[in-house]
Amino acid sequence: MAIELKNVTRVYAGGGGVCALDRVSASVASGEWVAIMGPSGSGKSTLVNLIGCLDQPTQGQVWIENTNVAQMSAAELNRFRSERIGFIFQQFHLISYLTSLENVMLAQYFHSMTDKRQALAGLEKVGLKDRAYHLPAQLSGGEQQRICIARALINDPNIILADEPTGNLDAQNEQAVLSQLCELHNQGRTIIMVTHDPVVARMADRRIRIEHGKIAPHETSSPTLEEEFEEKKCQKKNTESNPLRQHFFPEESTVAGTEIENPSL
Repeated sequence: MAIELKNVTRVYAGGGGVCALDRVSASVASGEWVAIMGPSGSGKSTLVNLIGCLDQPTQGQVWIENTNVAQMSAAELNRFRSERIGFIFQQFHLISYLTSLENVMLAQYFHSMTDKRQALAGLEKVGLKDRAYHLPAQLSGGEQQRICIARALINDPNIILADEPTGNLDAQNEQAVLSQLCELHNQGRTIIMVTHDPVVARMADRRIRIEHGKIAPHETSSPTLEEEFEEKKCQKKNTESNPLRQHFFPEESTVAGTEIENPSL
């Protein structure tokens, strides 16, 4: 298993203690693409932070590639994270005064040593070598997200954590980012993706829903009523052409032009 959580609980101090995750157990196979869904405040971010070695559980074990990271020191977590895990954030988190190339090289710096040629090759893989010396403010949202992907991949991690990777993008840039994720999946990398978009979630091998700090009883292979409603809204919003969505979900070409029906029973 690439990732395994065993009876994990995370309680934050303050206000009498907030239990963000409550005795969660889950596993993700190597090379699997898993989408994590759930309402705001359900514990999705806490789960991703634990898998990404940005936080540690109050109780339980978190195994990443056969290593229990729950008892590591902060320095050990930093090193482990830089070697094994790549992050793609919704808000990009690019350093505003660094160029695209320097933002990618920054991830190299925290891993070992910088390599300009390797960083340029990473930008070329995401089609942005010609933007190497541009600042983030000079890039579109889609270009900034692809810089994030280059940064996430520069140290060749086996695990990719993507937190709402298409949440701030239009249909065209969403297509470019989803194509990159599909390519990473085809390379055999393990992908954990948080998303509120049911259509994007359907691209994953499996969906896990978090509710009130617990994994919902059934890992979703069919959408809930709420998700069906959200999916129709997403489809209607994306009436502009997105070939990748049409490839995976040809029914959108007819659904996108229809009115959203009241989902209540």
